[in-house]
Amino acid sequence: MDKIPESFPPVNAPAKPLRRKLLVRGCTLLALPVIPSLAHAATILAVRTWPAEEYTRVTLEMDSELKAEHFTVENPNRLVVDIDGLSMSRAIGDLVSKIKPNDPYIRSVRVGQNRPNVVRLVFDLKQAVAPQVFTLKPIGEYKYRLVLDLYPKVAQDPLMALLKDSQNDPLAGILDSLAQNNPNQAPIPSVRGQQLPPMAREKPAEPPVPPLGGRQNQPILIAIDPGHGGEDPGATGQRGTHEKDIVLQIAFRLKKLINAQPNMRAYMTRDRDYFVPLGVRVQKARRVKADLFISIHADAFINSTARGSSVWALSQHGATSAAARWLAKNENDADLIGGVDLGAHNRQVAEVLLDLSTSQQINDSIKVGTRVLQEIGKINDLHKNHIERAGFAVLKAPDIPSILVETAFISNSREEALLRTPAHQQKIASAILGGVQEYFAKNPALARRA
Repeated sequence: MDKIPESFPPVNAPAKPLRRKLLVRGCTLLALPVIPSLAHAATILAVRTWPAEEYTRVTLEMDSELKAEHFTVENPNRLVVDIDGLSMSRAIGDLVSKIKPNDPYIRSVRVGQNRPNVVRLVFDLKQAVAPQVFTLKPIGEYKYRLVLDLYPKVAQDPLMALLKDSQNDPLAGILDSLAQNNPNQAPIPSVRGQQLPPMAREKPAEPPVPPLGGRQNQPILIAIDPGHGGEDPGATGQRGTHEKDIVLQIAFRLKKLINAQPNMRAYMTRDRDYFVPLGVRVQKARRVKADLFISIHADAFINSTARGSSVWALSQHGATSAAARWLAKNENDADLIGGVDLGAHNRQVAEVLLDLSTSQQINDSIKVGTRVLQEIGKINDLHKNHIERAGFAVLKAPDIPSILVETAFISNSREEALLRTPAHQQKIASAILGGVQEYFAKNPALARRA
């Protein structure tokens, strides 16, 4: 391990004779592919952090690709990252202030010039992590990104997350946190104290969590999937409204309505502003044995006059239109925008998503989607008055009816304004619930499969 300048806090590095012993006992060394030496130091364009219970992500956006090495140290737990071709700057120094006290994994971070053209980051950790460090090439508005994903050594189980689900209303603080994470976005009206429809108010606010295991005679479990998140903002409206924020708010409203029903229970694939790969969303729903999967989005199109809600089901034989193919490609590109370590992710995606979906799943998806579309049509214009089909990766659970709801066109100024209002968000959530209830009323056996 190279010597750290005295001005930089030490990492308790042992003398060189102990290097091999240290690596065997407590360190894991991983190098990204070697990049040819740079003619000049790279520039840090932005530093972002995305703390969440499942994992914390740290992203360094740069104007050129860099070589990075990392290793972990135990007792106490630390992650050390050496970035080659980089010099200290104000932007990299800002990383220190971006680590919040409530981060589940990072206690603090130290930054220093380890040697000429090499900056060292030392993350003091609250628990042992299994880090993934990788680079992403430019896409969309992003330049090169060095991504540090800090996962717990024992991954969080979705079943345990469902059991531990808080009984507090998450709407109370969600908009405040969203505003803090996106200070440039125009304010979104508060939903504190928002009244629910009479149907929901007459029921208990949160029914007891059902025992997990067999599904026989248990409440219907609905997996709610708020699209995008974290590094992937989704579509952005003319007023700067991010799709990822709007759909998370609608998802919380839908969750509250579902949990107010005596025979239903909701599970969310993400409950904060962080990125979840498409395949992981599917895996989560399957792990909790969901009876239905609903992915919530807010559409966008190159023509700002496009408007209306739509509901989508999976197609194994091509999209129903050129626009459908365009939309599916945009949604499936979320993994590229949000950022996935493809080397570690490809195999699990292949195992879950390729050639697994059944015709029965698709038929059931069309049935429930039709009901939901009919209910949404009562509160908003419809882009198409029938279910549309395309190869959405997030709908490829082989054993769960799955639909994708495009609530409105966020690229349409009028519909963007509607999506920002608590009243319209509540109408959307109520309409989705109404369609789901009609579906299960006419197909009760589908919710009782072992």
